[in-house]
Formats: sequence, structure tokens, C-alpha cells
Amino acid sequence: MTVTPPHQEYHLIDRIGWLRAAVLGANDGLVSTASLIVGVAASSSGHSEILLAGSAGLVAGAMSMAAGEYVSVSSQADTERADLARERRELEQYPAAEQEELTQIYVGRGLDRALATQVAQQLMAKDALGAHARDELGISEITSARPIQAALTSAATFAAGAILPLVVALLSPAGLTVYAVSAASLVFLGVLGALGAWVGGSRIPQATARVAFWGALAMAVTAGIGSLVGRAV
Repeated sequence: MTVTPPHQEYHLIDRIGWLRAAVLGANDGLVSTASLIVGVAASSSGHSEILLAGSAGLVAGAMSMAAGEYVSVSSQADTERADLARERRELEQYPAAEQEELTQIYVGRGLDRALATQVAQQLMAKDALGAHARDELGISEITSARPIQAALTSAATFAAGAILPLVVALLSPAGLTVYAVSAASLVFLGVLGALGAWVGGSRIPQATARVAFWGALAMAVTAGIGSLVGRAV
């Protein structure tokens, strides 16, 4: 009899915990800082004011992203813990009803009643709370909330994205800052979109176009407002 050797599977869903925060942070850092620099430059501000605004935007944005992600994901984690605590109480008080609930879930997925009952019994005998967390609540090790990971990832990637237009502004001639930062940021956004799509296993052209379009729109709107304010002041 031929025995099929075990193989190790690798799924892209394993990356979902940090990939969302990383893509959001880098994209937000690049777009917001580039838009800020372009808007300040369009208002006819001096080179030092442009660099100061960009640096302040980098620091403030990274801290804001970290705090926002931590608070948001902590709320998700609190909800998960509350649901698990309630499920634990229900398992202690109504074990038969909880087993029937799990059985119905498996029947709905295509198992016949007898097999669904057997599966529910065996899973609950080993880890009742884990079985209900996965199949009733949709909570697993891969998708569970990790506030610190999300906060650190968002802050680091925001700073990484924000520093790119800031370096371009630093190196570009004062009169060409708007054009240099806009052009370079569109290139960076395209690369970021392609990289995020590649890491996540999605289609690169669509992701690249989506990121570049919204980034260009944000910079255009900010530049227009900056130019109007500069004239008014």
C-alpha cells in the first residue's frame, strides 16, 4: 500500500493579522504626508516650512495610527473575550443544548445528522470552548485580535511610507517640490499597491491602479486647497 507523505501547507490567510495594518499604515503615511507637503508647497510656503510640516505630519500620523489601531483592535479583542466568557458559561450550564447547536452547524455544512452528532461529541470532548469559538463564533488563532501587533505594525509602516515623500521634498529644488513629490509619490504608491497585492496573493494591476488613483486624488484635492489658501492669505 502506497502511503502519501505528509506535506506542509502554507496559506496566505495566515498573514491577515499584520498585512491589513501594514498596508493601511504605509498607504496612509505616504498619501497623507505627500498630500500635506504638496498642500503646504502649493501655498507658496518656504522650503523649511514644507519640511517642518512634513516632519510633524510623520510623527503625529505614526502616533495617531498606533493609538487608533490599538484602541480599535482592543475593542475587538474585548468583544471576543466577552463572547468566549458567555460561551464558557453556556457550556457549563447547558452542555446538551450547546452540543445540539454545534450539531446543527455541521448539518448545515453538509454532514448527515448522525455524523454531525458524532463530530460534535468528539470535538466537545476534546475542547468544547475551542470548537464553539471556531465554528459558532468564527474566532480562530489566525483571525483573533492582536492590539499590540496592529499598533506597532501601523506606526512603523506609516513612518516608512511617510518618510519617502519627505526625503523627496528635502532633495528637490524649492520651486519644484509640488511636482517632484507628486510624481515620486505616485510611483511609490504604485510600488506599494503591487507589493501589497503580491504579499496578499491578489491581482497586482488592479491593486496598483486602485492605490495610485486614490493617492493622486488626495494629493490633487490638497494641492488645490493649499493653493487657494495661499492666495487668500
